Amino acid sequence: MRKRILTGDRTTGRLHLGHYIGSLQNRVRLQDEYETFILLADVQALTTHFDKPELINESIYDVAIDNLSVGLDPEKATLVQQSQVSAIAELTVFYSMLVSVNALRHNPTIKTEAKQYGYDDLSYGFLGYPVSQAADITFCNADLVPVGDDQLPHMEQARKIVRRFNDLYGETIKIPKELLSKTPRLAGLDGNSKMGKSLGNAIYLSDDENTVIDKVKSALTDTHRIAISDKGNPDLCMVSQYQKSFNAEEYDNICEMCRAADIGCVACKKVLYTKLNEILAPIRERRTFYENRKEAVREMIVTGTMKANEIGAETMQKVKHAMKIAL
Repeated sequence: MRKRILTGDRTTGRLHLGHYIGSLQNRVRLQDEYETFILLADVQALTTHFDKPELINESIYDVAIDNLSVGLDPEKATLVQQSQVSAIAELTVFYSMLVSVNALRHNPTIKTEAKQYGYDDLSYGFLGYPVSQAADITFCNADLVPVGDDQLPHMEQARKIVRRFNDLYGETIKIPKELLSKTPRLAGLDGNSKMGKSLGNAIYLSDDENTVIDKVKSALTDTHRIAISDKGNPDLCMVSQYQKSFNAEEYDNICEMCRAADIGCVACKKVLYTKLNEILAPIRERRTFYENRKEAVREMIVTGTMKANEIGAETMQKVKHAMKIAL
């Protein structure tokens, strides 16, 4: 049997190039090697967007379509709506007994995200979402979880919880391993170290050609380069970083020309947005296909979630027997 992977996205809006290069490309490749589950993480979205139910509802479809648009095959990958899998909710409760509040408070990812959202007083759900993530991973006994380095603290927390459970109740749940992405995180167009939905510095997979052009034109370049005759420093230029990620075959030559003042920022940006629109063209085409078949997308999610519930029910039967609470 093929090993199983679980990955997914928070349903807080459409996905952008950071998601594409950081995880979506990898998912398309992995779906041929592993049994793949894609979690539409609407419960996790509630930790920061609990007051925006309309956004979350719309984003369930948007995130599913974004995954399909980049080439995820619904015959190979299973789309799962997180909130509709009862095993995840049950495991979250059981796991919450096995982790301390202090351990969650000291989680570096929780600290970083709390600062990002300006949270001084953390909700129970926000503080505890690493516990819910542990349930996400283990309800289906996933072997591997593709993650970036920012998610490593969550993976370690998940392993600690599973080890604690198995120590108390016997070897019941598989200890998950991370499949670490080697792709560097894509920074925002404005120079912010993170490209984010809430930061307004992202190019979305669903952006049309003109929107991509306008966004690239506004991207931060070497602020020390005033005139086209000035020699530039690609290391200080966001456009250069994007060239490296999406136009690797021309990257070295572009950097050389920039340092010699043989290419200006306007021309460099044109090369980039032309390349990005070339990459995004087939993605837009597939998005249009699925947007016109929204009911079919809904059926994919419903069917995938039913499959997840069947697997989750088997897991919970084992868990409850191990905990001596099954009658």
